[in-house]
Amino acid sequence: MKVIEKKKSRTSNNNGGFVNGGGDGNKRSLLSSENDKNDFVYTCFDKVVPCRKRAKISPEFSAGGSDFFDALPDDLVVSILCKISSTASCPADFVNVLITCKRLNGLGLNSMVLSKASPKTFAIKAKNWSESAHRFLKSCSDAGNVEACYTLGMIRFYCLQNRGSGASLMAKAAINSHAQALYSLAVIQFNGSGGTKSDKDLRAGVALCARAAFLGHVDALRELGHCLQDGYGVRQNVAEGRRFLVQANARELAAALTCTTASGSTYWVSSSSPQPTGSRHEASTVGCPLLSDFGCNVPAPEAHPANHFLSDWFTGRTGENRGVGLRLCSHAGCGRPETRKHEFRRCSVCGAVNYCSRACQALDWKLRHKGECAPMPRW
Repeated sequence: MKVIEKKKSRTSNNNGGFVNGGGDGNKRSLLSSENDKNDFVYTCFDKVVPCRKRAKISPEFSAGGSDFFDALPDDLVVSILCKISSTASCPADFVNVLITCKRLNGLGLNSMVLSKASPKTFAIKAKNWSESAHRFLKSCSDAGNVEACYTLGMIRFYCLQNRGSGASLMAKAAINSHAQALYSLAVIQFNGSGGTKSDKDLRAGVALCARAAFLGHVDALRELGHCLQDGYGVRQNVAEGRRFLVQANARELAAALTCTTASGSTYWVSSSSPQPTGSRHEASTVGCPLLSDFGCNVPAPEAHPANHFLSDWFTGRTGENRGVGLRLCSHAGCGRPETRKHEFRRCSVCGAVNYCSRACQALDWKLRHKGECAPMPRW
């Protein structure tokens, strides 16, 4: 009997199946997998005997059913997870790694990984706030993550009304030269937040603002400029105050130009010919014309994730959720609420809006309130 070999001659065994062909007496063979190139088929007149070549697997992995990932050292995996946590664009990017397997979950909660997590890694939305989210933020702050200390401090101070713990977390971030934490503590000192009106400390607020301004914080530069112009908590110096305001605008413009260069868009407009309200030009111009007097339109600065959380937390909430008669800062990118009645300053012209700081007032004036402000009716 003649034996026909496909691919390679080899001694056949009798473990194969039998596949019959058509009624003309010819026989045809079917492989267990048509695309499998490791199959050898021995065709006889009466039967087909498939034989599969064995895959080569190392004995140390074939016994336990593990893979090469288990052989990677922990230090290498932690280094990779540090890179992932520091570049994550949303919490899901990091959470998806933690739920992959037990080993990644354990190494992902390593203190080194949590200390390098970016603000967007724990930028939790207010509607998704839970005890587990609180524990995760606490773990990041305990690991030495400065951004987590500031974010959790803001949430505890304003949302959870745990003033002492929130202020201490922000102070921990401020000690590590976190400019946003320094400015937030300055706002608390200017307003006496969490206490009475007599708890205001203007000199401490100016000192904190000056330190944040030294680190390049734009709102702190603007706040310090207004304090010097008005003599608020510091000896009046109009020329020095104007210098700080110009420096704040310059830093804001530099940041905007950096962003527009990367995106390929432009914000330069002509200030000599104002556009009518509702025009097509106004609709196509995106941003806040902070430097409109100088002929350019700068986009509104992106708010910190902590301010986003505050805005979402208090948006739509009734008075009993944040205190009866307490108001939010009218600047959309702030989100800070009052901790007592009449804590924030009202607009001296219309009295319809209120702000936690002069920096928020200046931003909201150019962004929105300039076109809405109207004098109050006199009695």
